[in-house]
Amino acid sequence: MSRSGLRVGIDLGGTKIEGAVLDPSGQVLVRKRVPTPAGDYGGTVRAVVGLIREVEACAGGQGTVGIGTPGAISPFSGLLRNSNSVALNGRPLDRDLETALGRPVRLANDADCFALAEAATGAGAGAGTVFGVILGTGVGGGLVINGTPQAGPNRIAGEWGHNPQPGENGGRTCYCGRTDCVELYLSGPAVAREYQQAGGIELTAAEVMDRVGGNAIAGAVFDRYATRLARALAVVINIVDPDVVILGGGMSNVDRLYVEVPERWGQWIFSERVATRLARNRHGDSGGVVGAAWLWPVPGGPARAGSSG
Repeated sequence: MSRSGLRVGIDLGGTKIEGAVLDPSGQVLVRKRVPTPAGDYGGTVRAVVGLIREVEACAGGQGTVGIGTPGAISPFSGLLRNSNSVALNGRPLDRDLETALGRPVRLANDADCFALAEAATGAGAGAGTVFGVILGTGVGGGLVINGTPQAGPNRIAGEWGHNPQPGENGGRTCYCGRTDCVELYLSGPAVAREYQQAGGIELTAAEVMDRVGGNAIAGAVFDRYATRLARALAVVINIVDPDVVILGGGMSNVDRLYVEVPERWGQWIFSERVATRLARNRHGDSGGVVGAAWLWPVPGGPARAGSSG
């Protein structure tokens, strides 16, 4: 039996590949995860194609295919770059997947997919401009305007994690070769590192945040974090002026950020009042796979920007 209007989303990560099929209304019909073949490019392509075919079989029909992955296809070389799954870098991943599957695919950065999911059916539904923020092992972002993810001519729209962190000049070196990137101050590992340096104890970022309120060192780490996040987001708001900023990643689970950050960011935003909302994501760790499925337009609607295929 075939079914029309289905959307397939693939979230291609370093350790797992998740696939989902959405019906025309956006409801998830099928979800499945498989391990990522570490360091094996050909194996990864085969695993993605196999997962697509498996979830489509479970859903009873073929759908459009969208894929989210760290990194982006270079508009200059046509090859993937900036992926933390280094075996994928320097490869024409979108074209190889299309050849193996025998159908068009659309591929986008995973942060763009997160932002698109939240704009389509999440905390940003109905908003004109949505800025999605990933605060996890790394820091990234995605920008969606009127339902369309923005890629830009360099395919780096939303990559605020590698802007300089406002107000900091600590000389921290980032893997990207620059110093004092936002990621070095707002990622989960950055929180853990600051606590260990001050308290001498190794904890995860979540454990540090759990101590806020009863531990002076954890309180100071949180205070610095909230101020840094407010300053970094103020830069985005001054330039993009989004309706809503939506947080994702592990640090998005810190409830106090949704109170503290808006209370602080106004001092750096060029407006007498700030109408932009700061919101928690609604899709959780499914944002990437759901957003990938939404890379294809609603039938009869405008094409998505920055996609392949």
